[in-house]
Amino acid sequence: MSQFTPLEIANWMAIYLATSLCCAIAMVLSVSVALHELWKDRVWRDAGSLKGAALLLPRIWWRWQKLYLLSTPVTLGIIGYFAASLSWR
Repeated sequence: MSQFTPLEIANWMAIYLATSLCCAIAMVLSVSVALHELWKDRVWRDAGSLKGAALLLPRIWWRWQKLYLLSTPVTLGIIGYFAASLSWR
């Protein structure tokens, strides 16, 4: 016997789908902005030395991670508003 009604299961599936979609959009946007910034700053020029080459990947990762994590409040707001708009009865 399931503890959820069919309506609740459908609502949870809709929330998971909406969350996945928002995260995918945030991923695409953060990667594209990070690539644009990397191109604009020409970060590969610093890879000429051993230290610059060793720090290139962490710098790229950190730049992308900051952009992706900045989308978290927006994603939570969108998903929270969507979940509140669903009928649970």
